[in-house]
Amino acid sequence: MTIPALTGPSLKKFRCSLLTWFVEHKRDLPWRKTKDPYRIWLSEIMLQQTRVAAVIPYYENFLARFPDIQSLARSRAEAVLSHWAGLGYYSRARNLHRAANEIVAGHGGNFPNEHEAALALPGIGRYTAAAVLSIAYDKPLAVLDGNVARVLARLGALRGDLRAPSTWQNLETTAQDLLAQKSPGDWNQAMMELGATVCTPKSPKCGECPVAPWCRARKLGIAEQLPEARKKRATVQVTIAAAVLIDPKGRTLLVRHRDNEGALFSHMWQFPAVESTDEKQSLLAKHLQDKLGVKIKPGQMTPLKSARHAVTFRDIRLLPFLIRVERLPTIDGAQTPALLNFGRLAISNATRKIARVAIAHVRVLE
Repeated sequence: MTIPALTGPSLKKFRCSLLTWFVEHKRDLPWRKTKDPYRIWLSEIMLQQTRVAAVIPYYENFLARFPDIQSLARSRAEAVLSHWAGLGYYSRARNLHRAANEIVAGHGGNFPNEHEAALALPGIGRYTAAAVLSIAYDKPLAVLDGNVARVLARLGALRGDLRAPSTWQNLETTAQDLLAQKSPGDWNQAMMELGATVCTPKSPKCGECPVAPWCRARKLGIAEQLPEARKKRATVQVTIAAAVLIDPKGRTLLVRHRDNEGALFSHMWQFPAVESTDEKQSLLAKHLQDKLGVKIKPGQMTPLKSARHAVTFRDIRLLPFLIRVERLPTIDGAQTPALLNFGRLAISNATRKIARVAIAHVRVLE
């Protein structure tokens, strides 16, 4: 892929225009106030598939608990997950913790400044490695994410699926060719900022774009048509019936699966649940008896208000049932917190939604 007229003096002017714009218009974000590779790394992991506004409070709270790589590595995975709870995509937190341990064990507690060493860490791909190394260590490595790819596609009026392997590889080459070698960190952030705030997926603000004179899509009047939409995976409808067991002291039961069961709850603490069909109560009752040894009597299960939850391509309907028991079952490794207070247990948003419905029902009856 080539971008017309971006060579020699023109390329220099292009770079200068974008970097000047970035200095004047960049958002005031907490991770832009540091060169600490740990903090930059943390922000990049949190920002994967997550909005900036949602990340900021998690970023600040996480750093208050784990201010450096050493404190993160020393902590139990459960504590890390509890401070990630609600942010979603929990494999990010698990890989972050694993990588911190590897950094302490193999790199003296310092995020490695070599590309191959960074790529060898859990959860670190080409984009994250380039972002951290360029911003923290001034390594001349260009980033390529969705925002940058969209900017490049419009600059070059590139059609087709940007994620096709050969196309993506060409975009990586183009991004590297455009990189401002003397200020790679600022350049990468400027490209990402441009895509996030000006060269947006819909209704791009071409009149505010600092590199509009070099944009072929704008000249052709097709900026809003690019990049071409990718074919989305069909949405899968899922129904999950969950059991909110509650004893006379107001305690409930949370379990955690370590196999494929419960994957929609990210293997975190959850109410006993089963993917359901039309026979919701009978399937859940059978699950409780077979897995937990809890025998449900007729009329013991009170259906609660349903809730909706979305995970990637899944549209999930959550169907909670309140079940009052004289005694909670004794299950190895289970938790029995008060329904009204889970403390710092690591639970997913789906579990929180079920809990809110159950709590609202119990309070109405009080």
